[in-house]
Amino acid sequence: MSASHPAVTLTALSGIPAIQPGDDIAAILADALEAGAMAPRDRDVLVVTHKIISKAEGRYRHLADITPSPRARDIAAATGKDPALVEVILMESRGVLRSRRELIIAEHRLGMVMANAGVDQSNVPRGPETVLLLPEDPDASSAALRVALGERFGVDIAVVVSDSVGRAWRNGVVGIALGAAGLPALQDLRGKNDLEGRTLKVTQVGLADEIASAAELLMGEADEGRPAVLVRGVEWREPPVAAAALIRDREQDLFR
Repeated sequence: MSASHPAVTLTALSGIPAIQPGDDIAAILADALEAGAMAPRDRDVLVVTHKIISKAEGRYRHLADITPSPRARDIAAATGKDPALVEVILMESRGVLRSRRELIIAEHRLGMVMANAGVDQSNVPRGPETVLLLPEDPDASSAALRVALGERFGVDIAVVVSDSVGRAWRNGVVGIALGAAGLPALQDLRGKNDLEGRTLKVTQVGLADEIASAAELLMGEADEGRPAVLVRGVEWREPPVAAAALIRDREQDLFR
C-alpha cells in the first residue's frame, strides 16, 4: 500500500487451544502464527486478550475458598452479589467508587476503573463458583511475550494485552489496553501543529487503547473463540511507553 493510501489490517489467529495454568503462551501464539502463515514483521502488533494470559498465570479464585469480610457482606446485601465474589473484588481493588443492584465499579489495584475490578466469570470453564482475575502485571506480561516472540521470529513486534470495559456516559463495551510493550501506549501530541498551523496544547492519543478496540472487532465478546489478533500497518515515531501511562492521575481526575 502506498504512503498516500495508508491501511491497517487485522487478522485473527486460529487454532489456539483452551489455555491451562502454566501453559507457554508465547509458544502457543507463535505456533498459531506459523500455522496460519502469518509470520510477524517489524512493527506488527499482536493483541492478546487478557483472559488467556490470566489463565496461563493461574489467576483463578474459587469462591468456596473465600471468607467474606463484614464489608463484603454489606456490599453484597446492597448489590445482590455473592458475598465471596464481593470479597474477591475488594481484594483486587484500591476501593469501590460506585455500586448499585448487580453492579460494582471499583478502582483496580493497578489503577484501572472498571466493573468488579476486572473479576470475571465469563468464558471461565470451571463452573460458576470460579472467577478469573486480571494478570498480575499486564505490562510485564506484554513485555515478556514481546521478547519471546521477537526471539522466535527475529522481528521487532509490539504486544498489547487487552480487555473490554464499559464507559461512563456511553452504553456498550470497547477494548482497552491493560498492558503494552514495544509501542507508545500514550502518544503526546502537545506542541505539534494541526492542519491550520495551530499548536496542540492538550492532545494525547491512547494508541494502545485504539489498537485494542480495533482488535475487539474480531475477538468478539461471546463464543467467538478468537483471543489474539495480528495488527499490521499502524505507524508511530515515539519511543515505547507502557500501558500504565494511560491511567489518569487521581489529582487530574475530576470524577474520583
